[in-house]
Amino acid sequence: MNFTAKDVQALREMTGVGMMNCKEALVASDGDINKAVEYLREKGLAAATKKAGRVAAEGAVCAVVKNGVGAIVEVNCETDFAAKNEKFLSFVEDVAGVVADRDPADLDALLAMPYPGSTQTVDAALKDNVLVIGENLKIRRFARYSSGVSVPYIHMGGKIGVLVNLEVSEGLADNPALLALGKDLAMQTAAMRPSYLDSASVPQDVVAKEQEIARAQAIQEGKPEKALDSIVKGRINKYYEDNCLLNQPFVKENKMSVALHVASVAKELGGNITVKAFTRFERGEGIEKKEDNFAAEVASMVK
Repeated sequence: MNFTAKDVQALREMTGVGMMNCKEALVASDGDINKAVEYLREKGLAAATKKAGRVAAEGAVCAVVKNGVGAIVEVNCETDFAAKNEKFLSFVEDVAGVVADRDPADLDALLAMPYPGSTQTVDAALKDNVLVIGENLKIRRFARYSSGVSVPYIHMGGKIGVLVNLEVSEGLADNPALLALGKDLAMQTAAMRPSYLDSASVPQDVVAKEQEIARAQAIQEGKPEKALDSIVKGRINKYYEDNCLLNQPFVKENKMSVALHVASVAKELGGNITVKAFTRFERGEGIEKKEDNFAAEVASMVK
């Protein structure tokens, strides 16, 4: 046996499939979790999996725009109580400001930069907050857009943060309708969790794997051989609609795609609008959850 109770638990959390089916998939895949996910999807038991996993960590995401520069950061703490602490939230906002102002190359560079309103570095200020708040704190990740128009959005007090970056023609940058569009796109990103900007952004190896899975599903469903290519094409288009921001139906008017809505607003404003990029952070996303008694529950099933 090449897997453990923890692997069964992880596969169940990733796919939402029952424990016995997860065990069967791991047996069939020789313990390889990624292959087990594909196995379950081919059997029609699991939906397309996004890598986020179950959220376990606390903290906050902050997105800001300073002097035309957009920045978004995630800072983690141990408890929800600390995540609501005003001092903690102020620290997160200050760190976002440092990212916007200083353009750090990576997390190490960010930690070494001056902290606003003090003679400390960001790292020293972080350690001071650990002592004051009484919990372990960690600056986990950040993103920054220095050109174009960036529009921030924060959901549920920092549980989710989004920064959308637009390239626009001259005279549109301060237009209220443009900013409203940016907020709509950011809210859509928060709610619909796109993984890519558009279909052209999806790596070819990902497309190839989705095609393989779609074909296996169709065969499993007993579809005729002559219809397989058409079925695969349709399911890949559905994958784009689910996972690519510009291909998704616009949430406020689902009869058109996001791309068509952006084009419509650009036409109304008499200019050009291009969605260049977005960043979506959800606090604790992908961080392994603290062990609980569930492992004991499934341990007997892999013996």
